[in-house]
Amino acid sequence: MQNNWPVLSYKKGKDTYDTLHMWTQIVGKIKLETLPWVNHSWHITLHITPSGLSTQMMPYKDENFQVDFDFVKHELRTSTSRGEERSFDLHNCSVADFYQKIFEQLHDLNIDIKINPKPVELEHPILFDQDTVHATYDNEQAMAFHKALLKIDHVFLQFRSGFRGKSSPVHFFWGSFDLALSFFSGRKAPKHPGGVPGLANWVAEEAYCREVSSCGFWTGNEALPEASFYCYLYPAPEGYNKAQPQPAEAYFNEKSGEFILPYAAVQQSENPEKTLLEFLNSTYGIGADLAKWDRTILEHD
Repeated sequence: MQNNWPVLSYKKGKDTYDTLHMWTQIVGKIKLETLPWVNHSWHITLHITPSGLSTQMMPYKDENFQVDFDFVKHELRTSTSRGEERSFDLHNCSVADFYQKIFEQLHDLNIDIKINPKPVELEHPILFDQDTVHATYDNEQAMAFHKALLKIDHVFLQFRSGFRGKSSPVHFFWGSFDLALSFFSGRKAPKHPGGVPGLANWVAEEAYCREVSSCGFWTGNEALPEASFYCYLYPAPEGYNKAQPQPAEAYFNEKSGEFILPYAAVQQSENPEKTLLEFLNSTYGIGADLAKWDRTILEHD
């Protein structure tokens, strides 16, 4: 099998990732303002498309609209059910510029929505309309990021097909800037302690109100400066942090409370899809067995 997974470099991509993170938060908050609440905040997420990320359809008065990041044409595009469309270029665009442009674009389409301009899930947020710090959009890094999402989405969907309990879509959370997939045991979970920076405790409490095994992908941060896959179980059962996941490059990160597999270990393997599936199956199985999930009911034969 030809390995055409893109190389991802946190060092080279960090500035672009940080800018995209804030842009997706702006677009995600627009979605938050238009849709009724769905369990675990699933209504606010973005979804992968052949060219980027999308809000999918959102209602506004008697019409509907959609906002799309296009990482092939490198533009932000808004389209409506009236057949109207507006777009702007993503190059040389700070977060403050993006904030101004998207709301001007919406207003021009007779869509008037207001959002809280404060980013979430960050220690030291800068208001969107004041953020001229994050202003990097590198074509190569954005396209590699998107191509990786497409590859990962395919594997996550395959992994999801083996579970017949309650599961989430494969979707992109703009708060934490990660692609995620969650399986649920069906049992209630203890109240989550909250404490996520910039996130109301009740949101975390609702998100983790049921036992959950979550896996995902993110581009990294200063504490873990490399793109990685993760898996965690809430609540974590006794012995979870002592288990040895597969493949050999995977490990348990005590600080985050998650199993981690570097993206590079997948990208550089002879069969990336097989390597990633091995990690997903291994970490889910560790958690499900230790937490005594009823796997005969939850999984396909």
